[in-house]
Amino acid sequence: MDKKYQVFVSSTYIDLLDERKEVIQALLELDCIPIGMELFPASDDDQWTFIKSVIDDCDYYVLVLAGRYGTCSDSGIGYTEMEYRYAIESGKPVIAFLHKDPRSIPAKFTESNPELNKKLDSFRELAQKKLCKFWESPAELAGIVGRSIVQLKKRSPAVGWVKADLVPSDDSAQEILKLKNEIERLKEELNSTFSAGVNTDELSQGDENFKFEYTGKAKINYFDYHEAKLIAAVPWNIIFGALAPLMADEADEQSLQARLKQLLVKTEEENLRAQQGFSNRELSTTFEHDVFDTIIVQFRALGFIQKSKRNRSVKDKKTYWCLTEKGDNLLVALKAIRKI
Repeated sequence: MDKKYQVFVSSTYIDLLDERKEVIQALLELDCIPIGMELFPASDDDQWTFIKSVIDDCDYYVLVLAGRYGTCSDSGIGYTEMEYRYAIESGKPVIAFLHKDPRSIPAKFTESNPELNKKLDSFRELAQKKLCKFWESPAELAGIVGRSIVQLKKRSPAVGWVKADLVPSDDSAQEILKLKNEIERLKEELNSTFSAGVNTDELSQGDENFKFEYTGKAKINYFDYHEAKLIAAVPWNIIFGALAPLMADEADEQSLQARLKQLLVKTEEENLRAQQGFSNRELSTTFEHDVFDTIIVQFRALGFIQKSKRNRSVKDKKTYWCLTEKGDNLLVALKAIRKI
């Protein structure tokens, strides 16, 4: 699919008219879309918010710097430098083109204010910490920009833009998504039937007991507990009936473990109360992580659950589980109330 890339061209304006013209022409010849804010001076916060949104929409950011620092904001930082810093902070691929010999620039295109000259020098130092190239004439600048953008596109591929008529329509996209989901459903159904190549009839399930060790606790005070190592024997259907409602949508492992601990207090209460010091105290349970892992593996092998494929934040490192169609059918069979 033919893509065009949007490039934000940042520079001071009056002193670099010819240079900007050459840069824009070079970008157009590369099928790029040059964008610049020189005609929209960032004079207030609303305008600056708009400029940031324009940078956000661009694929690449180009800085051209010569003998002027440019207009400063109330904070004392020039708007050109603010644009550059924002592009870096937002993760845009950035390249700076700095004049090779600022002392050779005509005085009318340089800063007469010593303070602004200091800021310009500091800005040049900042720009040289990232990818940068040097130029002396508008024609040389155009050639360097052209070659650099070609390299930048290879090194840092961006999303780009395509014509609307080349993008699938909403109906087509929905149909593709529907077919994709159906394929995934059939795959899961197949996996459920032949999970790990195991004959599910040979697996422990239903009303058969799952025996495992756990620790029962009876609260003495805020810090202290009576503890006892015990063995539980709980039918698989009871365990599934407790955990499955959480996975009707999806549930993270922490929530499932908490529900399993609650189930143990309920099913093992008589056994717990019989322990010394446990009578009339608040009860809780814990178990080794491999107990929970075994339960998850068993339900996966039986084709009842699967890992959730829902998209979520990169920061979310939890593991989520949800029911398969087979698991949902078992949940309904276990929980639905029948006529008397």
